[in-house]
Amino acid sequence: MSTSNASAPDNPSHPAQPSRRSLLGGALWGGAGLATGALPASLPTLLPRPAHAAASFTPEDDAGGPTSPDFSRGSAALTPDKTVTSACQFCNCDCSLTVQLKAGRVIGVTGQQADPVQDGNLCVKGPMMTELLYNPLRLTTPLRRVSGAKGDPDSRFEPISWDEALETIADRLLRLRDQGEARAIANRTTGRLPRGTGSLVHRLFTLLGSPNDTDVGPVCNDAGGNALAATFGLGNFTNGYGVDGATGKEDLGAARYLLLLGTNQAETHPVTYAYLLRERRRTGARLVVVDPRQTPTSAFADEWVAPKPHTDFALILGMLYEIITRNLHDKAFVARWVLGFDELREHLIAKKYTPEWAAKVTGVPAATISRLAVEYATRKPAAIFCNAGISHQLGAFDTYRAIAMLAAVTGNIGVPGAGCNFMHNTWPGGLELPPLTVEVPKVGPALPVGPDTFAEAILTGRPYRLRALITEGNPLLSSANTAKVRRAFAELDFYVYTGLFMEEAAYYADVILPVCSGLEFEGVYMRRDDRAIRWQDAAAPRVGQSRPDTEVWIGLAHALARRDRVKPASYWRDAFPEAWLDYKNLWATFVAHTPGAAGMTRERMRERAEPLRWPCPSTSHPGVSTLYLDHPSWYQAAVALDPANANKRFLTPSGKVEIFTPALQARLAPSGHGALPVFFTHPEVTGANPTIAYEDTFVTNPINPQALTHPVRIGVPGNGEVHERFPLMGMTGRPSVAHFASITHWTFTGKRLNGIRLAQIHPDTARRYGIANGDAIMVESPRGAVRATALLERGIRIDTIFLPNTFGPAQKVGDVFDDPRYEAANTLVDDRFYDNLSGQQAYKCFACRIRKAT
Repeated sequence: MSTSNASAPDNPSHPAQPSRRSLLGGALWGGAGLATGALPASLPTLLPRPAHAAASFTPEDDAGGPTSPDFSRGSAALTPDKTVTSACQFCNCDCSLTVQLKAGRVIGVTGQQADPVQDGNLCVKGPMMTELLYNPLRLTTPLRRVSGAKGDPDSRFEPISWDEALETIADRLLRLRDQGEARAIANRTTGRLPRGTGSLVHRLFTLLGSPNDTDVGPVCNDAGGNALAATFGLGNFTNGYGVDGATGKEDLGAARYLLLLGTNQAETHPVTYAYLLRERRRTGARLVVVDPRQTPTSAFADEWVAPKPHTDFALILGMLYEIITRNLHDKAFVARWVLGFDELREHLIAKKYTPEWAAKVTGVPAATISRLAVEYATRKPAAIFCNAGISHQLGAFDTYRAIAMLAAVTGNIGVPGAGCNFMHNTWPGGLELPPLTVEVPKVGPALPVGPDTFAEAILTGRPYRLRALITEGNPLLSSANTAKVRRAFAELDFYVYTGLFMEEAAYYADVILPVCSGLEFEGVYMRRDDRAIRWQDAAAPRVGQSRPDTEVWIGLAHALARRDRVKPASYWRDAFPEAWLDYKNLWATFVAHTPGAAGMTRERMRERAEPLRWPCPSTSHPGVSTLYLDHPSWYQAAVALDPANANKRFLTPSGKVEIFTPALQARLAPSGHGALPVFFTHPEVTGANPTIAYEDTFVTNPINPQALTHPVRIGVPGNGEVHERFPLMGMTGRPSVAHFASITHWTFTGKRLNGIRLAQIHPDTARRYGIANGDAIMVESPRGAVRATALLERGIRIDTIFLPNTFGPAQKVGDVFDDPRYEAANTLVDDRFYDNLSGQQAYKCFACRIRKAT
């Protein structure tokens, strides 16, 4: 099949631009009209229009017909008596919400018009925030298991008080600690938490003596942050949306070349993607989307390039080879700022990572790879964007490192309109609290990085047994090899689930804690990819007895103080002052102790229409848009992060971009990796490519040194035997713009728009299996089988199927529409194969086959 297609035949250099309604209103969630951005007629008004948009609306602005007046204007009943500025919780666009209330009830939600990036826009999910707030399925009180086997949906739970719930948890944690088993306690946070919750968890676990407080990074994008930190010094999205306050110039909007690798921004980051498309009208930037399937993102691109799943690493190596051997690199930048360029050149030549070699691995023509390399190197500034399509690969860290090298050798780092914009790497890391004043227990190594290693520790006791777990997410949907995870959770001694609804994981819990949705508390919640945050005010009273997560952990610390018979109560209470129950006091503490955050005060953020970017070392500093920019504002911020950064442009040990150094090579070598990229991929990618093998021992993880990892052997020959029975490659991802993780499946709008799991299959492939559009099908891998509905689309590789994730068997809202209850897509994914440095699971390729469901 052809793997390079112009997506706008009428004018390939300037494809169809998105109407405000088509991209942001969610009309591209389905397959209809992908190539042109045309709207299904049945979805004309998914969103209330911002007031300024209605005033200036013309039929040419939209794919629909004429508009009508807003007859709510002037209505006494529908005129708000209060408005509150909040923020959307659903993605890293971090859209500001103007929440309108009447008689204490939310009656409207609109977008922030004064923010030039948001431009008044919201995607379809913004108003769905109210469907989390006002939802009859919300958890409203703490619950305790009364009867039923763990995991049984008929399990019975009874309401208990917060004190009883927290003291029950405290007793179990203290019992393990007193038995010398503190390390057997773990926690896993999620991205939906108020900022700083992870810092509270870490503080409590430090006092408890367990190293196993983990975050959602291995499910999202830790590999990107790890690679950026190793190469440039910080593990963050490098550039910013909008105008840089320090220079007064556009940053990402100034790009002349936009290379999107494994990211479907139209559905995952719709508002910031719309901003990029608006700026592209002005600059004429070329937009190239690399993805095994055509998405709403590629519908607006100049070119769609479709490699095999899990082979982006080879594509990037081929581009690097072409740029370096043709001397298209930025010679001045490399000479001044890059270490290891000569070693990289020799390595690429010795390994013969030519475009022709990459073509055989990826299925993308060598001429296309060569052309992309030339375009990227010569059409500057050039910005790279990546997301889960890269992160969820077996070689995620090494692939991201290669991408960082691509930016470095072309001089596309530390300049506006360029950079390595790896999504989810959006915050500086743990917000800092005052140092503890008590002696704390010594801890040993943490479990291997990655939440799916929890199941192994529960079932086998390797490297040691896990006995108690608290989660703020839903590992029964997000973890690979879901059947194995279910078995593990059924055997877990003690489990605490915190959340909004009775999700799949809740049925395994001993104690359930109800938390608040994003409209119910004040603070900093979500964040934009470019390190930008907003302050949000509480828009509505808390539902039932729900509490924000920060209050849950402070409350647990005080329960530990009441129940601990070994440590004095002050051991816990002094570390968690009651004043922190008021989030503005907690935030002021973070600001005072977190490097580079002194300018990010509540007062300053509340006054702003735009979010504020970290690092921001003082209230007079504008915040940093372009990391590593050769500008006084960056050097001021760098010193605020660490005095040792004085006069450093890049925050590596050398102060330069580090492609290869002896120290970096020695650091990575014990894990089986090296500073220079060696290609490998998942064994279930077709073609019998070089792959990976894991040793049975453990070593210290060189990227996450608090944890253990299995060392690996890279380049082990693959044999492709699995494809004799499972000839296709499957990949998972976001169902549509209507969904964000599993939480939106608990809204009626989410299930109305996209409650059927539609597996995208090429028509030629479907024909071979006797499958027609709309057929119920089974997707099978060596791990299991799940049900879906066939969606036949030519915009996908003929050897690949796309299976939407985030569907789960507990999602009751879909019953209203008679939607099936689906098993988790990750049932099909092999948990044995993961990035041993970042912990990323390989969700983006699994061998599979399809058949009609019986």
